[in-house]
Amino acid sequence: MAVTVKECLELQLVEVEMLLSMFPKKGEITLDEDAVPSVQRYLRNADGALPPQLEYSITVDVGEAKVKVELQVLLPHMYPHVAPQLFVRSNALHRQQQLQLNTGLASHISSLDSGELCIYEAVQWVKDNSLPYLENSKISSESASKEVVVKETLHRMWIYSHHIYRQELRKKIFDCAKKLNLTGFCLTGKPGVICVEGLQENCEEFWRVIRYPNWKHISCKHVENIEAEGSIDNLRLFHAFEDLQFQAHGDYGLRNDYHMDLGQFLEFLKQHQSGHIFQILFGVEGKLTD
Repeated sequence: MAVTVKECLELQLVEVEMLLSMFPKKGEITLDEDAVPSVQRYLRNADGALPPQLEYSITVDVGEAKVKVELQVLLPHMYPHVAPQLFVRSNALHRQQQLQLNTGLASHISSLDSGELCIYEAVQWVKDNSLPYLENSKISSESASKEVVVKETLHRMWIYSHHIYRQELRKKIFDCAKKLNLTGFCLTGKPGVICVEGLQENCEEFWRVIRYPNWKHISCKHVENIEAEGSIDNLRLFHAFEDLQFQAHGDYGLRNDYHMDLGQFLEFLKQHQSGHIFQILFGVEGKLTD
């Protein structure tokens, strides 16, 4: 007999409850407060729209130094009969070590039997297998610091979308930017524009997270890289991650959307030394009226 979405979501809730009991300390599991209730509401009335996919992260301490390694989890509605989306990250890992660790985890998960809950198995694998990558990362960092002056690169991404309206999506954008220490802005409306700036790996992780699973009509229009000796913070154009809303005058019909005022947006860009980006985003040169 075919497995239903309802049965899969029930199993997901059982697994989350088990994980919360196994990792009870503050900060060990990060889970949106409405994630479980939204699934429970759907299970009480399965005729409605599917709830958002369950998404959470589990942070574990690895090795004697208790280095924090985070496992990010996104569960398709048909998990455990469809593989979960897992991603391991740690500030102590270089990008190459992080890539190798994730490749190893994906290989391990694919070897398990389909239909079985596997998030605790994934956490245990991360705890058992992260240490060699962490040690290699430390060795390569120490040797690099002896050879050259440490340099960092500020990465800035300009992202264009046909529109940005949904509250759930906006919350995901802001939460992700805050978590990854990114500054910039999200311009709500039609079209929608996002700018993020920070470390390259954090910008790329932000781009990966907000696109998944399938955000149509979104593209990264332009990327800037600026190298600095020491901290990148002095190179940032934005001091926080801002919420921008420029609403043009006029009636746009019965829909609850609005078109953004391009003139106000151009002025905002020029105030942040980014007027040249207007043409890159929209294909036309921006001009301010007197």
